[in-house]
Amino acid sequence: VLLRGDYDKRGVEVGAQTPAVLPQMEPELPKNRLGLAKWLVNPKHPLTARVTVNRFWQELFGLGLVGSSGDFGVTGETPTHPQLLDFLAIHFVEKHWDVKDLFRTMVTSATYRQSAVMTDQKKVADPTNRLYSRGPRFRMDAEMVRDYGLAAGGLLVKEIGGPSVRPYQPIGVWEAVAMPNSDTRIYKEDAGEKLYRRSMYTFWKRSAPPASMEIFNAPSREQCTVRRERTNTPLQALVTLNDPQLVEAARAMAQRILLVKDGDKEQDDAQKIQALGMLLLGRSWIGEEQAVILASLADLRKHYAASPSDADALLAVGNMPREKTIPAAEHAAWTMLCNQLLNLDEVLCK
Repeated sequence: VLLRGDYDKRGVEVGAQTPAVLPQMEPELPKNRLGLAKWLVNPKHPLTARVTVNRFWQELFGLGLVGSSGDFGVTGETPTHPQLLDFLAIHFVEKHWDVKDLFRTMVTSATYRQSAVMTDQKKVADPTNRLYSRGPRFRMDAEMVRDYGLAAGGLLVKEIGGPSVRPYQPIGVWEAVAMPNSDTRIYKEDAGEKLYRRSMYTFWKRSAPPASMEIFNAPSREQCTVRRERTNTPLQALVTLNDPQLVEAARAMAQRILLVKDGDKEQDDAQKIQALGMLLLGRSWIGEEQAVILASLADLRKHYAASPSDADALLAVGNMPREKTIPAAEHAAWTMLCNQLLNLDEVLCK
């Protein structure tokens, strides 16, 4: 112990130990990181499993059973459903810390599978949904928004592991903040499958994080962030409508739909639009929705038929090769339609 914090005034010598309010570390455990890890996952430890399942619950429901997921102490919030938290924590330990099993338990529960529709009765009884009277509804995280678009377009690479990748990013972002001799001063965009890896593999420069992720509240990674903020700004709409990654995903999705056939016959517009509904939302469009989508498609066809240069410019976005058998004006119209549908609130929110 340094007396008054002075490095040259040394007091009594102390060793590594766990907090007295928690179960003591077993004597046979080494006083190092291995011993700490074994102490943390000891079934008698009251916090590790509870904190972990609370954060997983937060991932699915937007807010944990303990709202202050970074503070389980006396200054934090009390759990809204303490018995449920205990049950999930015990279940997690008894299943040998099986994360997939825990998530399967939560997503197949009646609580999670509820409709997110708000009724007048629920609005009065449970305005903030802390009693889980309805299903969760909130905007997806930055990584999910990008990955969802890529998956809908059939572009997402599902390979697990490997080095970080450099997908599309605005020109000059790294150069603006880098030191002259920095080895990350110049951003060199990847090509091929590397452009479509899951967002968790994106190379991250802390002084210049990926702009599209930062706009969707991805943390800077300069410090641990237990719970992300969720804002709603016009910049987010500009990203989802104009980001090359998502425009290319819309083009790939249009191509995917246009190449599908019903046996030997080509599907009509109504069938293609219903296929888009199943692809994006897992449901069919209702009559009123379908009418609006068909009207939008007609307007887009008219525009691109009259402006072939606009169609060519749109179809040139992204590195994925275009299927040349599809007429440019038709492909462009369906691309913009897919781009619109990718921006539906029901798509961006879970």
